[in-house]
Amino acid sequence: MRQVEILSLNTGKPIEVQFNNKDVSTGIYKTPVDEELFLSWVNFEGDGQADLVHHGGREKAVCVYPYEHYPFWEKQLQRTLEYGAFGENLTVRGLLEEEVCIGDTFQLGEAIVQVSQPRQPCYKLSVRYGLPDMPLKVQETGYTGFYFRVLKEGAVSRRDGLIRIFSHPKAITVSYANRIMHREKDHIEGIKKILEVEELSVNWRRTFLKRLDGIEADTTERLTGNT
Repeated sequence: MRQVEILSLNTGKPIEVQFNNKDVSTGIYKTPVDEELFLSWVNFEGDGQADLVHHGGREKAVCVYPYEHYPFWEKQLQRTLEYGAFGENLTVRGLLEEEVCIGDTFQLGEAIVQVSQPRQPCYKLSVRYGLPDMPLKVQETGYTGFYFRVLKEGAVSRRDGLIRIFSHPKAITVSYANRIMHREKDHIEGIKKILEVEELSVNWRRTFLKRLDGIEADTTERLTGNT
């Protein structure tokens, strides 16, 4: 199996910042770590999330972002980006959204991880970059990255790389899941196809099931921070 390169392993604890005249706690500021870290069921040691409704937990223990998107965002933001720029734990090269599927399983050092869902960008990206439409841009481009759940805990180093050890037979790519979730909302067959993947996260499953019942989730708070 082809090894995916881990360019950076990033962690960070939540900090308080000012956004729209209010205090906001965010864990989006991650910095590269060179030493080996233990990956537990919920996160890397030394890492933390502020909003445990939308981030972290068993199904979103590790956030992954492809480095291939960095040049696009550097042009958009007109600045150089450091590793961890999107609050991701793993900055990788060689694993794009159209190349990885929900339920694909990887060896990550001593740990074993599995793709659970695409990342859903939130307003914390606006907090970091001062652009109100940044989360929506990330969502619309499909350059979202994705989450791993942990199937086996263990020590992880940047030098370990990611090795795909199981390709899910349903072959529902992160890119396809994003498209049905955000752009082709009336694609009933697409929704049903995604729901066939048992490894899909509970949150995404719930959203799609509600959509089949005619109930659409309100994304205002996630994208803008406004309730």
